[in-house]
Parts: sequence; C-alpha cells; structure tokens
Amino acid sequence: MKIGIVTDSTSDIPAHIAEQLGIEVVPSILIIDGKEYEDGKGITREDYYNRLPSLQTAPTTAAPSIGDFSTRYDSLITRECDHILSIHAAGTLTAIVNSARQAAQEFPDKITVIDSTSLSLGLGFQVLAAAEAAEDGLDAAVAAVEATRKRLHVTAALDTMEYLKRSGRVPAAVTFFGGMLKIKPVVELSDGRIKPIGALRTTKQASERMLNLLLEGGDMQRLAILHTNAEPRAKELLKKLMMQASQSVPRDILMVNVTTVIGTHVGPNGLGFAAVRK
Repeated sequence: MKIGIVTDSTSDIPAHIAEQLGIEVVPSILIIDGKEYEDGKGITREDYYNRLPSLQTAPTTAAPSIGDFSTRYDSLITRECDHILSIHAAGTLTAIVNSARQAAQEFPDKITVIDSTSLSLGLGFQVLAAAEAAEDGLDAAVAAVEATRKRLHVTAALDTMEYLKRSGRVPAAVTFFGGMLKIKPVVELSDGRIKPIGALRTTKQASERMLNLLLEGGDMQRLAILHTNAEPRAKELLKKLMMQASQSVPRDILMVNVTTVIGTHVGPNGLGFAAVRK
C-alpha cells in the first residue's frame, strides 16, 4: 500500500527534509495590511519579525482553503497513492484541521485526518515519524504518530504578552499572566492547549529556564530548538545544552526560525523547543 503524507506549513519541517521524505506541505496564509501571503512566499521570516513590532495594523492569519487541500489530495491519488495520512496543527488553536477534514469528505475511505494537538515541530516530528513508517502501511504510520505524541514536549519563553493577548486564542494563559507587567511568560503546549508554567523577569532567566527544562526531561530521540528571530539566543541555548548533556541529545538537531503564521501570535524574540523523549 502506497501512503501519501500531507501536513501544513505550521509544521515547520525544513523544505529539504519534506522533499526527501515526500511530504506534501500545504501553506497557511499570512495577512499584512489586507494583502495575503502564502506561508514562505513574498516575505522572509527574518524580514517579517523585524517589521512586526512597527506594523500599524496587527497582521492576521488564515487556514488553507478546503480547495487547497482537495487539490493536494487529488494530486496524490492521481499519483497512485492508495491512502493519504493528513496530519495538522492543533484544532483547538486553528481551523486548519477542519479544512482538511472537509476536503477529505470528497475522497471517501481514502484519507485519514489527524489532529496533532501541537504546533511547529511538535506537529512536524509527528509528521516525520509517519513518513518514516509509511512503507510499513497505514496502521504503522498512525501508530508512529501516536507514539511520538505521547513522548512530545513543546515549551516556549515569550518575550512579551502583547501578541498572545492580541491573538485572542489562549484566554486562559492571558488571564493567568494578566496582572503581571514586563514579564517573560513561559508556556507549554500540551493536548492542544497552551498552559502557563512560569513568569520570569529577564530574557536571561527565560533562557535559563528553557535549558533547565531540557536538562530535566531525560534522553531525547528528536529535538528542535525553536525561535522567532532570536537565533543568537537559540545558538547559546544549544551550546549550553551540548556542554552539559551531549549524551542525551540526538545526533541531528534542528534549529528553526518559526513560521510567521505562528510567530504572528507569539511575537518576535521568543525561544523554545520541541523534544521527543526516548
């Protein structure tokens, strides 16, 4: 059985890896001053994060259309895929998975849509696991997704509450941090929900908290250091991690400037990680 793998651009899977594994990535939409950009086209992540604080009108984001998914599914079936596994961003935070499910109805018994309950490489690592297991069939690919999700940890230290408040998508976290001024909120993404786990006063303290969380979790099968235009902080975090726990990390570690479609809602200068524990 030939299995096709589809995801969306919030997975943050580097293009060369997606191509190597034959993963189809459907782009989400970034909207700046009424102009729509397909994720990854028309503006670089670096340029966007540099511009974001000075934009007069808050940018917004949108899910790919049902038609976008239908076109991608039809293409894979035309290429003789027997079944498609379509894995997407947390349905509690975005409408992407709903668009995928509606498109899947056009292809009865051909498509399995999965809500990853995560974002960025939290989603991406589930997709990679599915793609690596797909040669063994649909059941094996689905099992790989579920096994990865059970061992997944996604955590971030944001530079400000401003963008999280503006997004309106995580009222519980906003309520928790609401009365705290000039703090660096630390949040965890688990089961599709953003949960507050700390509030720190300085960027240095926030980076140290990220390091400690990585060190406390044990050996890792997969790891991505995530940032929103904060590459020096990300490199420093990885350097300290390697100095203190080089035997606990995988050989291949990703460092990703997170997609603008997520960064719009968390803001620049954020630092985080996605880790799959052994």
